[in-house]
Amino acid sequence: MTTPSLLDDLEWRGLIAHSTDRDALRAALDGGGSVRFYVGFDPTAPSLHMGHLVQVLTARRLQQAGHTPYALVGGATGMIGDPRDSGERTLNPAETVAEWVGRVRAQIEPFLSFEGDNAATMVNNLDWTEGLSTIDFLRDVGKHFPVNRMLARDTVKRRLEAGGISYTEFSYVLLQSWDFLSLHRRHGVTLQFGGSDQWGNLTGGAELVRRADGATVHAFATPLLTKADGTKYGKTEGGALWLDPRMLSPYAFYQFWLNVEDEKLPELLRVFTFLSREEIEALDAETAERPFRRAGQKALAEHVTTLVHGAEETARIQAASAALFGGGELQALDPGTLGAALTEVGATSVPGGPIPPVVDLLVASGLSRSKGEARRTVGEGGAYLNNTRVEDPELVPTPADLLGGRWLVLRRGKKNLAAVEVG
Repeated sequence: MTTPSLLDDLEWRGLIAHSTDRDALRAALDGGGSVRFYVGFDPTAPSLHMGHLVQVLTARRLQQAGHTPYALVGGATGMIGDPRDSGERTLNPAETVAEWVGRVRAQIEPFLSFEGDNAATMVNNLDWTEGLSTIDFLRDVGKHFPVNRMLARDTVKRRLEAGGISYTEFSYVLLQSWDFLSLHRRHGVTLQFGGSDQWGNLTGGAELVRRADGATVHAFATPLLTKADGTKYGKTEGGALWLDPRMLSPYAFYQFWLNVEDEKLPELLRVFTFLSREEIEALDAETAERPFRRAGQKALAEHVTTLVHGAEETARIQAASAALFGGGELQALDPGTLGAALTEVGATSVPGGPIPPVVDLLVASGLSRSKGEARRTVGEGGAYLNNTRVEDPELVPTPADLLGGRWLVLRRGKKNLAAVEVG
């Protein structure tokens, strides 16, 4: 089979929602030379999330195809933040933004190679914005932006209809466009990409380069990903799927991918994995024919978690997932992974001191509706404590039963699981 061109592969993976001249973009990406491109990340939070991961992995795809990445972390634009429909952002202190710049850079760096002919470069737009005077900015950048076109941007129109927008956020497009012009002049960058909600900023930058320097550059936007019902993805309703393990445990991260809807699986496999077309299409077919095996979800969860958190962490998570349902030794699990897994399952807390009988714990954890029902479950052989069948309804767990010194794992049947935290 002929190896597809880079642009063909990006299109097959659904990664091109919009672009400047498609033929010119194809000629640039598939023409044999190394295109210098950039993608930007504003540190408006201490971590990147799932939406940013689309851009990070797209940058990796372009670098693997021989192109040269410039990963921009916006120490300047992060002081403002891109306008959003929900209203004005809270402006963070400069010290906070500087700290977040460092954290975001550290999250991006493992995905790119900083060696070789097309080595990646990390840049900060504070370097060319901090010393720019207001007069120079208005003359060199603002002069090229008709206000009527800025007012026509979708986000700006929605904000104006909803009550208004500050001049600070209204001017954000000028700052991001200045980034493209600065990188074009400093490093010869000729391509920018980002999410489709950034399309106005992307085209603004390309237009500024054309107006200011008479050069033709390129841009494309990746689609925004949503669940089957059209709502945004997240760990919980309104919550972000953070990449930082301090903000979202690797176990919860893995479980998210393991539980994606069948109808969204083909899209997510294409966007978030580096599996080949043949491998992905085979998983598509298996999901359609034998959805109960969840082969696609398992491959997706393993691949993405390994990319973000590493193979060792993924192996610990898989061991914990298996052990919780009787497929391994709970006592052998890493305490941190076990704790994250049980927190995700949902833990019932009981005070320290004498541990209640297992029948009481079955009721307290919600696995049984009454002590009578709990006793019947034990009598029928369907109750388990730490994966060991409970034979005696009067059993009282001892401190030696506490996993990691604090956890008990209860199970009713094969699939009904609960955790109890003691102390």
